[in-house]
Amino acid sequence: MKRTRRCKIVATLGPASNDEAMIENLWRAGADLFRINMSHTNPEGMRERVAMIRAVEEKVGRPIGILVDLQGPKLRVGAFAEGGADLVKGQNFVLDSDEAHGDATRVRLPHPEILECLQPGHKMLIDDGRLRLAVVETEPDRAVTKVEVGGRISNRKGVSLPDTEIPDAAMTEKDQVDLEAAVEAGVDWIALSFVQRAEDVKAVKAIAGDKALVLAKIEKPQAIARLDEIMLAADGLMVARGDLGVEVPPEKVPGLQKRITREARKLGRPVIVATQMLESMITSPTPTRAEVSDVATAVFEGADAIMLSAESASGQYPIDAVAMMNRIAESVEMEPVYRSIINAQRAAPEKTGADAVASAARDMAENLEMTAIVAWTASGATALRVARERPRAPILTLTPNRDTARRLTLVWGTESAVTRDAHDVDDMANRACKFAVRRHFAEPGDRIVIIAGVPFGTPGATNMVRIAFIGEDGLRAQ
Repeated sequence: MKRTRRCKIVATLGPASNDEAMIENLWRAGADLFRINMSHTNPEGMRERVAMIRAVEEKVGRPIGILVDLQGPKLRVGAFAEGGADLVKGQNFVLDSDEAHGDATRVRLPHPEILECLQPGHKMLIDDGRLRLAVVETEPDRAVTKVEVGGRISNRKGVSLPDTEIPDAAMTEKDQVDLEAAVEAGVDWIALSFVQRAEDVKAVKAIAGDKALVLAKIEKPQAIARLDEIMLAADGLMVARGDLGVEVPPEKVPGLQKRITREARKLGRPVIVATQMLESMITSPTPTRAEVSDVATAVFEGADAIMLSAESASGQYPIDAVAMMNRIAESVEMEPVYRSIINAQRAAPEKTGADAVASAARDMAENLEMTAIVAWTASGATALRVARERPRAPILTLTPNRDTARRLTLVWGTESAVTRDAHDVDDMANRACKFAVRRHFAEPGDRIVIIAGVPFGTPGATNMVRIAFIGEDGLRAQ
């Protein structure tokens, strides 16, 4: 089953998609990668879903990626004596360490490290920004705020701090347990929530080692300020527009989305655009026109992947949502203007042999109208370099590593096949032709571009490009 689109689809699993049959249906509808949100499950539940995905993978005969999304530090206010209180604009409201139930004048903030970091002038956003407070006075165990936007505040509502840098790492004790369980279960990608600095990413990579790649979720102003160093530390990025749109002015989010997408492409880091993409399809079989345009914008920008959250996890129409996202992406990529936009965003290759080979492969494929680029890759580095070029020809990656094939399900334009490594140049060319025909990337008589690294099996050693003519038997290069 060959995908015709380049942009990948990530579907979140949840109550509406929690059995093997549904996961298979979602894959056949277009999902390339499945997300397990640890905010709503535990290690045991995660392992059950991993097992179901791997069973589907075995059945369909294609690699399927698994992304585990760590919950991260969730800041919440304490409980109220009457379940909540009404805050009026202009009044003072205190957040402190007192364990007594709150009222209209104060409530507990059970995060002493936050109380120590708050400074006069810092903003505090409650309940996804529905209430806004401004800090006017601080002590080590309390903060006096003035209500700028009032409303109802109730038990355990979330707190966002756009101006305050949290000193602790992005991982909590729950995240530590979940991360270790995810690595042991053999997942492919780990997403880290509420990243503020490159050190947050490095802490996760130190645990994951080479068993999983780490994706940084960009959802805080502190991450935007350190975007360059975070991108260098991470293996991939997610534009997490939900929390990002709370902590920065929402009108800034579209520009940040474009900036992150383009900068990630320059570095060859896959990037996911996420949150509220087809939100209305949680309860409706069709999306709004604005949602369709939102998804299309991400595809036009060249994002590696677009993601469904509640739409596939808990919505009433999970298969319809994936199928709709698939149709939108396919339609965008057929638009004549799509190719001109993608080409205009192409960055100059770095001055390395590997980047020169990848750029040359794209030029050859386009100038000679070849049907496919076949990339031999052990670690996935060759495929990432070619994908960064966003070639017109589809990319077929051949790898001896199943883990690499699964990780590449997140990468733009790639489809992977697992096979033993080539033992010489002729074997490399012949099997590239065979797989190109078998996977319907080419037919006998077509020409393809093949890139690889010599010696074979050496990670990051992309140094060879070859044009091959597929013989009439479809098995050998001429």
